[in-house]
Amino acid sequence: MIALEVVKKYGIDTKYSHLDSSSLHLHGKYDNCLNNPEKELGINREHPIMITQGYSRDHRPDLKQCILDLIVSSDGDIPLFFRGASGNESDKAVFAHILVEYSKQVDFESIMVADSALYSESNLKLMSNMKWITRVPLSIKKAKNLVKAFINNDLKASKIKGYSYLEEKVYYGGIEQRWLLVESAERKKADLNKLDKKIQEEFLKVNKQVAKLEQEEFTDKSLTELKIKEITTKLKYHQISDWEITETNKGKTTVYRVKCKLRENQELITQQQNSCGRFILATNILDTIELESEEILKIYKEQQSTERGFRFIKDPLFFADSLFVKNPERVETMMMLMALCLLVYNLGQRQLRMSLKAQKATVKKRFFNGIL
Repeated sequence: MIALEVVKKYGIDTKYSHLDSSSLHLHGKYDNCLNNPEKELGINREHPIMITQGYSRDHRPDLKQCILDLIVSSDGDIPLFFRGASGNESDKAVFAHILVEYSKQVDFESIMVADSALYSESNLKLMSNMKWITRVPLSIKKAKNLVKAFINNDLKASKIKGYSYLEEKVYYGGIEQRWLLVESAERKKADLNKLDKKIQEEFLKVNKQVAKLEQEEFTDKSLTELKIKEITTKLKYHQISDWEITETNKGKTTVYRVKCKLRENQELITQQQNSCGRFILATNILDTIELESEEILKIYKEQQSTERGFRFIKDPLFFADSLFVKNPERVETMMMLMALCLLVYNLGQRQLRMSLKAQKATVKKRFFNGIL
C-alpha cells in the first residue's frame, strides 16, 4: 500500500519490476517451536518464518539466517514489494509464486525481471499471464549447446559497448519465447584466462602422474592398462594417447612398462572457449516492436538495482544487518523496516537526481584533508 502511494505521488515508472533475494545471517539460537516457552507475549502468528541454516549468500554457512525477497522498480530502484522468508527457502521454488502474488497486489502491468532461478518449466507455466525477462540456466541442454556453438560471425554488435548478441525463437515448457545469446567481450577475456589456467594446472598435475607411471614396473599387463584408465578417467582437458606397453624379462619374471603421450582434448577445449563470456536471456514478449533485443539486454543489466538495495541494507555503517531481536516475528518486522528505510533512501536519491537534471547542475566534490 505504501509503495503504491509512492508510485502515484512521485510518478514512478513501473514498466519493469526487478526481483531478487538475499540472506541475512543471524547470531543466536532462534527456537522456532510454536510451543517455545520463551516466546514473546502478544505474538500469536501461526506461521512465522523459520530462522535456520541454508545457502548463505553472506558466506557464513555456520550461522542461521533468514531470506529477504525484494522487488524494485527500474526507475530509481524504488522497493515495491517486500517479503521475509525462512532461511532454507529456495529461490527456484518461490520466485514465480512471489511474482504471481505481486501482480495480484499492484494496480499496474509490469514486465518481471529476475535471474535464472525463475526459469523452469513449472515456473513459466505459472507465469503464463505475465510478461517476463529472465536468464536461462545453462543446465538446460539446449542452452548449453547454444553457448558452445561456434557462431562468432553470426553475432551482432550491440549498442551497449562490449556486447554482441544473436536472437532466435525457442519453444520450452510449451511456451514460445525469444532467446538472446549474449557475449560479453570483457567477461570472455576473463573466462579465457581462467580456462587457460585450468588447462595448465591439469597438464602440470597429469604430466607428473604420467612421468611416474612410465617409471613403474608391473608384473601383470592388465594392471598397467588399469592404471592408464584410472588416470584417464580423471582427465578433463587432456587425453592419454599413443600409449605402448613393453615387456622385459628379469630372470624368471616378466615385467611391463608403459610409454604414453599426453595431448589436449581439443574438441572440449574449443567448446569451452566458445562458451566463454556467453549467457542467454529469455522473454515471452514475441513482438520485437514492443521489446527490442537491445532493450532485453539493457533491462537485464539493470537487475543489479536489487543488489544495490541489498548492499544498502547490509552496509555495516547502517548496522542494518544486525538484528538484536530473538523472535522470528520480530525479525520479519525488522526486515520490513529495512525495506521502508531503503524506499525512503532511494526515493530521496531519485528526487535529488531529478532536481539536479532539471537545473542542469551537479553535486560538487569537495576534499577535506585528502578525504572526498
